[in-house]
Amino acid sequence: MVNVDRAIRVAVDTGDVLMGERETLKAVKNGECKLVIVASNCPSNLREDLERFAKISGVQIYEYKGSSLDLGAVCGRPHVISMLGVKEAGDSDIFELGRR
Repeated sequence: MVNVDRAIRVAVDTGDVLMGERETLKAVKNGECKLVIVASNCPSNLREDLERFAKISGVQIYEYKGSSLDLGAVCGRPHVISMLGVKEAGDSDIFELGRR
């Protein structure tokens, strides 16, 4: 079983990860992400946009159980992060999350 927080942190540290809704949504539209992690309290309008673009691009979405503040802390950032896009996993097993 994948430790979600650890997988996210390792991906942030060793992979290619985009943080924030603007960067992530743009990358999903362009088919550049393989997985999107979305905070449980992500605003519904952003989540709807993400789901629409992800369906078109074939990108998997994983709902993080914590808030955007929790997700920011896991990423080592002192601010909220509502979603992050994973382009490359690095040393992480984060892509296992999308297969659940």
